[in-house]
Amino acid sequence: MKQRSYSKYTKEAVFLLGQQIKLGRKKRHWSEQNLADRAGMSRATLQKIEAGEMTPSIGLVFEVASLVGVPLFEQDNRDIATSIELTQSKIALLPQRIKNRIKAVDDDF
Repeated sequence: MKQRSYSKYTKEAVFLLGQQIKLGRKKRHWSEQNLADRAGMSRATLQKIEAGEMTPSIGLVFEVASLVGVPLFEQDNRDIATSIELTQSKIALLPQRIKNRIKAVDDDF
């Protein structure tokens, strides 16, 4: 099985988020096991998240970030709802399907 490759920016962003989660956990004086139990995951999965590995699901990463107080998008939940509505209204204006158009080659010389 071919391993997925990620851009440098993506790797750094995931690593940064993991480090922010670790910092938040330590500020709360929670052990890895304590946070893992609160999030409903194994300690090994939490260690992967904090190390910036790509394998944990985004839902688990967001849940742990939320538990330790790492802001993801907006500080206020009302701002998140507004951002969701705005994004959905923009998506509604775009076509539902995007087809790859094959251009006919004009090779008649």
